[in-house]
Amino acid sequence: MFPGGKKGIQDLMKQAQKMQKDLAKAQEELSNMVVEGSSGGGMVKVKMNGKNQVLAVKIDPEVIDPDDVEMLEDLIIAAINEAQEKITRTTENEMSKFTGGLNLPGLV
Repeated sequence: MFPGGKKGIQDLMKQAQKMQKDLAKAQEELSNMVVEGSSGGGMVKVKMNGKNQVLAVKIDPEVIDPDDVEMLEDLIIAAINEAQEKITRTTENEMSKFTGGLNLPGLV
């Protein structure tokens, strides 16, 4: 028999339901967060949401050199990668509150 009997099982079920609601709320909040990545000393900035969708790109005109398009492309990639890293770190930190640091696939 389960420790605490039927009452113990009911309490455990309530706790699991609350945890599931809290997890769903945290996942929604994370998908709505907005982070900014930058590169080139802030010359290129990218805003992304928690779903890894690019929301905005800002490029300082000083960094635009028609003779060196590759540099601008690299700066954009670096800014996007920084924003994605921030999303990943924040998501992992928030989800670890629910998983106790265990890496459980499918939570995010």
